Amino acid sequence: MPVAAHQSEAPTAIRTDLGAIFVSLELSRSKWLITSLSPGGGEKMSKHSVVAGDIAGLLARFAELKKKAEARTGQCFPIIVIQEAGLDGFWIHRVLEAEGIESHVVDPASIATSRRRRRAKTDKIDGEALVRALLAYKRGEPRACAMLRVPTPEEEDRRRITRERKALTNERVRHVSRVKGLLFAQGVSGYEPLRRDRRKRLEALKTGDGRPLPAHLQAQVGRELDRLELLLEQIKTVEAARDAMLAAVPIVSPPAMLLNLKGIGPEFAAVLWSEGLSRHFNNRRQVAAYAGLAPTPWQSGSVDHDQGVSKAGNPRLRTTLIQTAWLWRRHQPRSALTLWFENRVKHNGGRLKKATIVALARKLLVALWKYVSAGVVIEGAVMKTA
Repeated sequence: MPVAAHQSEAPTAIRTDLGAIFVSLELSRSKWLITSLSPGGGEKMSKHSVVAGDIAGLLARFAELKKKAEARTGQCFPIIVIQEAGLDGFWIHRVLEAEGIESHVVDPASIATSRRRRRAKTDKIDGEALVRALLAYKRGEPRACAMLRVPTPEEEDRRRITRERKALTNERVRHVSRVKGLLFAQGVSGYEPLRRDRRKRLEALKTGDGRPLPAHLQAQVGRELDRLELLLEQIKTVEAARDAMLAAVPIVSPPAMLLNLKGIGPEFAAVLWSEGLSRHFNNRRQVAAYAGLAPTPWQSGSVDHDQGVSKAGNPRLRTTLIQTAWLWRRHQPRSALTLWFENRVKHNGGRLKKATIVALARKLLVALWKYVSAGVVIEGAVMKTA
């Protein structure tokens, strides 16, 4: 065929002007798949595997790749590694950087995939896709993929307090709902497991038909209360650690600046700082995109509508911002942001409050970012009294 006449008889070698060996790591609990593309080796990617957690075997494979590339080209090339963010966290990335190896952690959702058919997924296919994404990134292609900013060990550890409290709070809700559900099935309503007299009130409860609570049901509810009380104690311990962490920061630090604003308490200040505002952003679009609050347009020809926020960013930061926006209206009624919200809702005839509160959360996030990074005070905001 005419097209085939223009094809090269031999595979084209990788561009050596990039001057590196490109490696991807597909990580699992049992093995690590190493996919590499080396200068002088043609377009074919080589694949090897090591036992999961075998750092010595991984580094030995890297040394062998460098040795083979040097034998083929007469040059010594550095290694550039890419891996997906996932269950293994960032410890492998830190080990590689400590060994002087350039390492990148990519958001797996940012890797482009084919939408033409049912997509096959194997470690081999994913490893090759990661290498191609790394090549595009190093060539400087815009939006080839989204590389993560790996937090320092201190930053990663600091976020654990608020995340643990959130997990404990969710577990507390489950136990409370479980107790209420067990009692409601017997015709009992109005019992609050979080009250201090929960044990005493449990003994006095009667079923809907006037009988005392069955013995096994009462014992089961008692065990649920045991777990609930343990959770309450753990939540107090975590909150005490959070307050101690905030009390230790300097007065002019961003967390302290957030605490000075009326309507932002210790929990919201800790989450806003540790999950988002401690990062560096170049502009407000990056701030909104990181929180998943950026609008998502759908424009094609005469079709033009908004699909809502992207929800592609940090879910903990986004949830906290929505809650902060509702509280901002109550505690900062004369601020410019609250007045904008009230005028917008009034213009819509009192409707679309939920959609407008998301817009307020986006504006509030940008305003808080300017406040903690550049000291720009939010217009009309009231500070807490000493």
